[in-house]
Amino acid sequence: MTRLKEYTPGQLALRNGHDREETWVAYKGKIYDVSPSKLWRNGRHYEHWAGQDLTEELENAPHSENVFEKFQVVGFVVSRSSHDNTHR
Repeated sequence: MTRLKEYTPGQLALRNGHDREETWVAYKGKIYDVSPSKLWRNGRHYEHWAGQDLTEELENAPHSENVFEKFQVVGFVVSRSSHDNTHR
């Protein structure tokens, strides 16, 4: 079983559908690849932008977190300090 990679918020921000081909979002620490979704074209879904942690934004969303079940988890988002400490 392959271990998923850890990404800092800055690394996640580059996967916004513009700077690179990947269109990723984070939710509750997991990073999801939303690239296949037509709803995330150009890195935007309504008022939400890719390359960000959407955990707080989705508290008032009209859907549950189950919406992420159809997307592949590609990694985990970690703070810069924990990322630096684990990869020295």
